[in-house]
Amino acid sequence: MNKVILLVGPTCVGKTGTAIALAKRLGTEIISADSMQIYRHMDIGTEKPSREQLSEVKHHMIDIVEPSQSYSAGRYVEDVRPIIDGLHSEGRVPIVTGGTGLYIRAMTRGIFKGPSADWTLRADLQRDNTEALYAKLKKLDQETAEGIEPTDKRRIIRALEVCISTGRKMSELKREATVALPYEFIKVALSREREGELYPMIEARVDDMMRRGLLDEVKRVLKLNPSRSAMQAIGYKELGRHLEGEYSLDEAVSLIKRNTRRYAKRQFTWFRAEPGLKWADITGLKDPADILARLVPLLPVEL
Repeated sequence: MNKVILLVGPTCVGKTGTAIALAKRLGTEIISADSMQIYRHMDIGTEKPSREQLSEVKHHMIDIVEPSQSYSAGRYVEDVRPIIDGLHSEGRVPIVTGGTGLYIRAMTRGIFKGPSADWTLRADLQRDNTEALYAKLKKLDQETAEGIEPTDKRRIIRALEVCISTGRKMSELKREATVALPYEFIKVALSREREGELYPMIEARVDDMMRRGLLDEVKRVLKLNPSRSAMQAIGYKELGRHLEGEYSLDEAVSLIKRNTRRYAKRQFTWFRAEPGLKWADITGLKDPADILARLVPLLPVEL
């Protein structure tokens, strides 16, 4: 079976540089699995690879839709499969890298194509506290509820939305429509010590984004009538509210740092639930060559 390397991990851990080093070693190309790097014009806040990095190794699934357009994990799988098949036909092993766990799960285990977002229903559900919503989900779909943390309000609301919109259990729909892509996935995740290393790196990166003009980028994106999905991107959401007068600039930047730290924590939790994933602790390593050396024993491909 044809192989695909998955290089995943939390935001800011060092995936981009490591993936480029690995791709150059293997003579292959990189496929992004980042749900915000798909959007054009959203460059600084999504920390897309630089022009220099893009010139070193060809990247796919970056800058493919406008911020005003919606995009789904189901569409991602449809778009990514011909790219993977094309690289396989050339005798190359694709490298998929990113931190969007839903995209990874869609490829490796499949997902069901649930109903489109019902923003009115979501707003109604959002008014209830998380405990009440979770209790409601347990009554409607015990199986799905057991697979969701009782504090994960976003996923609880989505599960309720599916149940209410379709009149069926989300767990039943998943069993009917889940199909994984037909490849051998080699799954590797990067990790760093959180409090002492990853979180300070996140905060330093946010400061760097601000210096590079993230606020002006958000102003430009807002003129493009961005979709709700696009404006859920960390950085754009907080600065958008700053521009509406809800937060001071300092408060918005502080929220970006806090929300990015929380996102990294959720990513750790998500990827730890991914079967067959091998973790590489790269605490203290910054040079992609050193990180790659740490990964070599975990990759059953010739390097």
